[in-house]
This record gives sequence, C-alpha cells and structure tokens, in this order.
Amino acid sequence: MVDVPQLVAQAREGRPRAVARLISLVEGASPQLREVMAALAPLTGGAYVVGLTGSPGVGKSTTTSALVTAYRKAGKRVGVLAVDPSSPFSGGALLGDRVRMSEHASDPGVYIRSMATRGHLGGLAWAAPQAIRVLDAAGCDVVLVETVGVGQSEVEIAAQADTCVVLLAPGMGDGIQAAKAGILEIGDLYAVNKADREGADATARELNHMLGLGEARAPGDWRPSVLKMVAARGEGVEELVAAVEKHRAWMEEHDELAARRVRRAAAEIETIAVTGLRSRLADLHGDLRVSALAARVLQGELDPYRAADALISDLTSG
Repeated sequence: MVDVPQLVAQAREGRPRAVARLISLVEGASPQLREVMAALAPLTGGAYVVGLTGSPGVGKSTTTSALVTAYRKAGKRVGVLAVDPSSPFSGGALLGDRVRMSEHASDPGVYIRSMATRGHLGGLAWAAPQAIRVLDAAGCDVVLVETVGVGQSEVEIAAQADTCVVLLAPGMGDGIQAAKAGILEIGDLYAVNKADREGADATARELNHMLGLGEARAPGDWRPSVLKMVAARGEGVEELVAAVEKHRAWMEEHDELAARRVRRAAAEIETIAVTGLRSRLADLHGDLRVSALAARVLQGELDPYRAADALISDLTSG
C-alpha cells in the first residue's frame, strides 16, 4: 500500500518520482485511487490546460516542445501529457513522444509523461482527466496535453482543455479538412505549422474562409484566430503563446473559463458514475434478478425497457 499523503506532499515539492507514482496509480486504476483523488482535490485549480491536437505529422510534439521552452522562459512550471497509441503487445505507449522533448528532460520545472490510449477512442487516454489533476496539484502553472494523431471524430480534447489548439500543415490535405465536420470545429486557436512549406498561405486562407462561413457569432463572441508558425525553428511560438493568453483573458472576462471547467468536472463525474454502473452490470451474468425479469418479459408481463428500468432501479437503490 502506498502512503498517499506522503506521496502527495512530495509531488507538491516537485519531486518527479512522486508525480510519476501518482499518475501510475491513476493509469492502473489502483484501489487507492479514491484516496488519491480526495487528497488532490483541495490542491487543484491553479493550472491552465492547453490542448494540442491535429492529424499525424503536423508537428504536435515539436510544437509542444517549443511551447515548453516559451513557458519556461516566462518562469512557469510546465506539465506535459503526451498521449500515444497503445502497443498491441504490451499495452504501453508506442511512440514515446518524450524522445522528441529530450531537451527538457533535465529541467526540474518540467514534467513530461507519455500515456497510452489503451484502446480508448477520442484522441486521449481514459485516465487523462485525472492525470491532468495530478499535474495541477503538483504545482504546474501550465499543463500541455498533446493528443494522439487524430481524425475528424476524435475530439475529446475540446472537453478537457481550457484552450484547444488545432494544428495543421500545408500539403497534407488539411485545407480540404477545413470543410469537414469534426476536429476542425473544436479549436479555440488554429496554427498552420511548417509554414515555410509551399501552400501554407493557401491553407491559412482556406481555414479563415471556413471559419467565416461557420455559425453566426454575436458581437463580443470569441472568434478563433489562425496563426502560421515553424515550430522546429521557434518561429511563431511567441505569437501562439500570446494568442493563448488572449483567449484566456477573454474567457475570464466573459465567465467562460469557470463554465468550461464546470462542464469538464460534470463530464468526469458522469463518466465515473457510468463506469461504476457498468461494472456492476457486468457482475449480473447469471444473477437471479435478471433471470426473473427475463421470465416476466417472455411471459408478456413486462417489456424489455420496463425490465431494464426495474433492474437499474434495483441496482441504484442498493
């Protein structure tokens, strides 16, 4: 058994081994997870969460690394969750984006963690929300969440980040993607990376055009901006950081930041509740209550929906 209060205290002191252990408890769904979350709850709320998403090959890891450099220059502690595909053999993170951010490995003000999706869809790992909470409680000022390379329906990061940055690159068909539903509708900011390549201006124009055709916005509403950058050379990174801060200021001014975080907490509560109910239902195979209800359905006394309602009522009242 882990001494959770001691581990949390060490994480607050910035000890990376303690942070790693807490995230491992989260990922492994430890029996002590409830104790961990209870200890972390009063310590959270200080970190600003920035999500970075986009198709494979647009430079998410390079951009994340460049943002870490920028935030560290500003004196901020930074946590990074790099979500990778799962190995089909070990279940672990397959790509290991920490390799791309090795320049920050020795910086005590940076914590980088690769997380495997473990089959979870949506571009994130199922444990990502609670891992974000660990980094928040550990004193990170900014938490950067880099999703796995995603398609158009894997947009879960929008529900987890305070600011969601969608990365695109010229020559990858991303201009056409701007006309499609899904990932290009979730951004608070859009960045055309690798802007030194041919077609970058056209990609930015197409994206601005599609944003202009989007849903009507009232005066004062946030309008996503489109930036160009070359993350590998650090070009445009300061402008991206400034755009994130501008979005944060707008949300605070319009009370949207608090509302977004309430929605995030509500979604997490719902997920935990549904997961708990599903686990209880999984234990019902061969349960006499199910058999009795099934018999009544076959006899025409109940329809399947009323039988399911009765079972759910029985489970939740117990």
